[in-house]
Amino acid sequence: MARKEREVIGVDDRVSVGRAIPLGIQHMMSMFGSTVLVPALTGLNPNVAIMCSGIGTIIYLLLTKNRIPSYLGSSFAFISPILAATAATGSLQTALSGVVVAGLVYFVVAGIIKLAGTGWLDRLLPPVLVASVMIVIGVGLSATAAGMALNSSTDAFVANGAIVAAITLTAAVVFSSLGGFVGTVPILLSIIVGYIVSAFMGLVDFQGVIDAPWIGLPPIQTPTFDPGAIALIAPVALVCVIEHIGHLLAVGEIVGKDYRDMLPRSLMGDGLSTTISGFLGGPPTTTYAENIGVMSVTRVYSTQVFWFAAGFALLVGGFCPKLAAFISSIPVPVMGGVSLLLFGLIASNGLRMLVTNKVNFDENRNLMIASVVIILGVGMETASLSIPLGNYSLPGMATSALVGILLNLILPQPKKAQESEEAGE
Repeated sequence: MARKEREVIGVDDRVSVGRAIPLGIQHMMSMFGSTVLVPALTGLNPNVAIMCSGIGTIIYLLLTKNRIPSYLGSSFAFISPILAATAATGSLQTALSGVVVAGLVYFVVAGIIKLAGTGWLDRLLPPVLVASVMIVIGVGLSATAAGMALNSSTDAFVANGAIVAAITLTAAVVFSSLGGFVGTVPILLSIIVGYIVSAFMGLVDFQGVIDAPWIGLPPIQTPTFDPGAIALIAPVALVCVIEHIGHLLAVGEIVGKDYRDMLPRSLMGDGLSTTISGFLGGPPTTTYAENIGVMSVTRVYSTQVFWFAAGFALLVGGFCPKLAAFISSIPVPVMGGVSLLLFGLIASNGLRMLVTNKVNFDENRNLMIASVVIILGVGMETASLSIPLGNYSLPGMATSALVGILLNLILPQPKKAQESEEAGE
């Protein structure tokens, strides 16, 4: 007998508190590793970053009127500029001033889009381009996921880590194939399985958990405004706007909604989250691909769940160091095994978008756009390449998206499409 199609919990649907709690924890666990890594690399406090991710997500949900299911975590795009600003000024607090102003840049862009409307998105971002960017987002993260699963924190293959990652991945696939409640929390359950296996294999260090206090506030830092630091960091927000649009369209494709008209509010939510994070001593925030992947696996899109996830992050990062230390003790291969599935599903949804929109690859135009965007973006992301622009760098996803937009504008439209467009005008 064929298994029943899993229930879809829509954006506006509500679930019981008993279901919302593990669903929220699942989202928090999915973003935890990446959100902690950014402050670890830049010298900021990880607990503050977790707390700010919770605050930022709440702000985002409020500004988007509870209509867009997204989680905001630490942005990787700002790592190099923050390090450069800290080195140039000799102070991490001056770098925070750049983070504060970067958030304001989002507001400026949102205001311009609000005045200009969002009709231009349909012209600049046809389905073939949006789907290709989604594939780049997912596959571009493949090197990161594979490195976490197979290499852990070294440059060589680690057998024990690979075994843990394989068990975690298998558990996630099995759980996601089951119906009922288990099918809605496969990521959380697979992380638990991976953690238990890791503990038996001696891969978990419990000392940090033992030493951490149960209750405590993270060290808050306030920014010291410096024009040089602001000039180094704030313009990076323009690159992140491209990433934000890609994530927003990806979320819309997964949940089956068109969020183009919500773009100004979505950008303002991300911007205000980043500004507040900068004032508290946290890193810039951005919508997270990991949580987009979780929605794709579970088919649970309710924004209610993200309120719970944000609340847990605020509690763990802001008030309970022991819980933060416990989650931080999850071995890298466990999260690597989960990431292999999550990032792959983002790419798979890009492929699904090509099918559902009936993109015709017999047309040379579509073939050229998809080919260039996917190979350029994936190649740059997996090889960790970026294009230097003075003190900044353009990452692979943003570069491929811009090239795709350019190709879409200069390549001639098929005759039928052109006639249809002229008739519509």
